[in-house]
Amino acid sequence: MTRADQQALLQQLKSDYREILINYFTTDKTLKEKIEKFINAVFCANIPVPQIIEIHMDLIEEFSKQLKLEGRSNESLLDYRLTLIDVLAHLCEAYRSSIYK
Repeated sequence: MTRADQQALLQQLKSDYREILINYFTTDKTLKEKIEKFINAVFCANIPVPQIIEIHMDLIEEFSKQLKLEGRSNESLLDYRLTLIDVLAHLCEAYRSSIYK
């Protein structure tokens, strides 16, 4: 994969993860599918876990800045750690399943 392809993939993953974050605490019925699609892309591209955490932290920082601009508290962003835990648990399951195949 070329450097440009890697950058494009990472941008797409960040966009997909942003959508997951935004909809995580809603009643979006397609959220599970979005998480599975994200996990499959991460797994197939062999993206390391620290890079996923970095994507999460970058997005949370962006959201925090936006909330500060709006004069709102960013305490609710702590709840989005659950999103990261959920995504990493799905990724671990994908790795575990691949070992047994």
